[in-house]
Amino acid sequence: MIELLGHGPRAAGDVAQAFQLSAPAVSQHLKTLREAGLVRVEVDGQRRIYSLDPEGLAAVDIWLE
Repeated sequence: MIELLGHGPRAAGDVAQAFQLSAPAVSQHLKTLREAGLVRVEVDGQRRIYSLDPEGLAAVDIWLE
């Protein structure tokens, strides 16, 4: 999912279509990534648009070093 979002922001439904997982399973994964600070979510009407959170990813890079 992180690799997919690396290509640009995506609606949750678009993310779900890229995987052989149920929509609720994808939603749980996105929630976990959001809570970990790796992705951001923006509400656009009924859609939730997910994108990478550069600050969270920078923290991972620092930790990996």
